[in-house]
Amino acid sequence: MKRIFFFGFIIILLTDSCRTPKDIAYFQGIENLSEEQREAMFRKYVPIICIDDALIINVTSPDRATTAQFSPPPYGYFMPGEAEIGIAATTQNLFTYLVDENGEINFPVLGRIHVAGLSINETIRMMEKKIWETAPSAVIMIQIANFKVGIIGEVKTPDIYTIKTPRVSILDLISMAGDLTILADRKNVWIHRDNNGEKIHVHMDLTDPAVFASPYYYLQQNDMVYVHPNKAQSRNSEYSTRDNIRLTLFSVILSTASFITSIIFNLTGN
Repeated sequence: MKRIFFFGFIIILLTDSCRTPKDIAYFQGIENLSEEQREAMFRKYVPIICIDDALIINVTSPDRATTAQFSPPPYGYFMPGEAEIGIAATTQNLFTYLVDENGEINFPVLGRIHVAGLSINETIRMMEKKIWETAPSAVIMIQIANFKVGIIGEVKTPDIYTIKTPRVSILDLISMAGDLTILADRKNVWIHRDNNGEKIHVHMDLTDPAVFASPYYYLQQNDMVYVHPNKAQSRNSEYSTRDNIRLTLFSVILSTASFITSIIFNLTGN
């Protein structure tokens, strides 16, 4: 009878382990998304320039003489001990303009230009109107050089990640961090954003496929993602070091008492 009960218990455990817990699986019920949500999934992402962004701005033309005034000599900032950056340097070290606290950059000839809050394409169009007055064939390229996003909490590799392209989703960042841990609360993920001085905090539920339709699905530079621990992990964290010591001492005392009791029984039996 005991054997039957034991094997029955094992079968129940194995069957239960094959189930996917509802708080672990991502994007549950994705097939039930509304038509409006599906359309939102395919919206075009437009990166917005923010204060403290470092912009690489390159103005080129077949007639280099007309655009030379808009392009300072190749140079770059370098830390002590690093080699100087010259003509052969990568474009990431060239023509970098910092967006100041007023949302402006100081560009050759054009002077101070307000760019914070504009998309890259909007900034290009604005600069084209001014530069084309003297260089009609000029081509302007803009890139955000310091696009960084961070993730902390219940992920395998929390860190600040530098992204080569401004198009990065919350799932991309989670993948870079090695995925969420088993102790992560997938229904309680927060995005903390500084939008040109305005603090924004957005809740995300990664078990809900509607996350794909969220306007915050794609991250903005300097976003910080925090993954909360689940209830089990939160309960475990409530135990202090003192509680752990007490439990350890209690376990030692109990083991010692059990050992002494066994010896007494053995002596009595003899």
